[in-house]
Amino acid sequence: MTWQEDYRRKVMQPREAVQCIQSNMRVYIHPGCAEPETLVEALMARGPFVKNVEIVHLLTTGRADYIAPQMEGHFRHNAMFIGSNVRQAVNEGRADYTPVFLSQVEEMFENGQMPIDVALIQVTPPDAHGFCCFGVGVEATMNAARNAKIVIAQINDQMPRTFGDCFIQVNEIDVVVEVSRPLCELRPVEITQTHHDIGKNVAGLIEDGATLQLGIGAIPDAVLLELKDHRDLGVHTEMLSDLAIPLIESGVINGSRKTIHPRKIVLGFVLGSKKLFDYVNNNPQFEFHPSKYTNDPFVISQNHKMAAVNSGLQVDITGQVCADSIGTSFYSGIGGQVDFIRGASACKGGKPIIALPATAKGGAISRIVPMLDPGAGVVTSRGSVHYVVTEFGVAYLHGRTIRQRAEALIEIAHPKFQEELYAYCEKTRWLQRPALQEN
Repeated sequence: MTWQEDYRRKVMQPREAVQCIQSNMRVYIHPGCAEPETLVEALMARGPFVKNVEIVHLLTTGRADYIAPQMEGHFRHNAMFIGSNVRQAVNEGRADYTPVFLSQVEEMFENGQMPIDVALIQVTPPDAHGFCCFGVGVEATMNAARNAKIVIAQINDQMPRTFGDCFIQVNEIDVVVEVSRPLCELRPVEITQTHHDIGKNVAGLIEDGATLQLGIGAIPDAVLLELKDHRDLGVHTEMLSDLAIPLIESGVINGSRKTIHPRKIVLGFVLGSKKLFDYVNNNPQFEFHPSKYTNDPFVISQNHKMAAVNSGLQVDITGQVCADSIGTSFYSGIGGQVDFIRGASACKGGKPIIALPATAKGGAISRIVPMLDPGAGVVTSRGSVHYVVTEFGVAYLHGRTIRQRAEALIEIAHPKFQEELYAYCEKTRWLQRPALQEN
């Protein structure tokens, strides 16, 4: 049988395709902008006929109707990275959260710790050799598909064809659903003056010839805007956004000084708009790889001058970083922060950077705090932190005493909160505030 014949016999309508999903199964959904929405919609129609189906995925950008109250008992979501579409359900106890390093997600599929019954994926139509491409998102999905008992593929002619380790053969797919619909897009975030100020401070740490990793959100985007005068930057990252395009087109990002994969932009997925999807389409400058490769600290550390820029929700006065929760309320996930902090720490000339606004809630509370809120999780430990950046400056913490850390972090806290931070440190005897100078 040719692959073409094999392909045609696998084609089904969406609701027919998901009939194989039965009660008590675990279903993986392709995350990010690659979410197979047609299959998810069919899965929702299947809901009343199944019970206790666990749905697992990383951050998705589409609808998540499986967490609706009326779906309780039929579906239960297990988030390995919490997005805004499932956050309320997690914190109301109607969905679960599994904190895990992005580099280790695929290992759970491979070793049987989290076996996948059905993988719902979205890929390109097959090429002349019967290979479909994962397009804008490889991350953990290729390995989820390879380890799933059943693979249902949404074949979308609007999915970009990309390069790298990002292909699956028709004979590895069990069911095909053909569609033609736009991909999910990530709405652009507002970049405020505070974000611009943070971006400038971070950009001041990044040297010409550095290799970049940037997380998701306004701060990484603001950093990209401040790099236009840099030279010969490279990229090795878990994800990339639209704002990288001008730097690539201008030649600022060219990868010419990268020590591994020179001249290539190495990534696991993109989160952005159709402009970005079109840009990566058939663009050999981009190499997509699974997260267990892009986020492997050993691989990351082979990039000289690795500048890893990630954010946090709170930093305590000793340098502990909370990035996935606000007190006991879970907010996002561990993601790749620790992977890249470790990788950048181990490389020659590396700079692991945590960047965050000095305040939250319109300036009402400080993000640099005496102690993390009760229940807040430490994502990056005080021993791993090197640079902490706010709009007020840069604090270097690695190898510093608690007293030195406290002094450095108070300097980059918002001035209106510095007095209470000093007062806490005096109470704990960590440091004494500077004596007031007489006029």
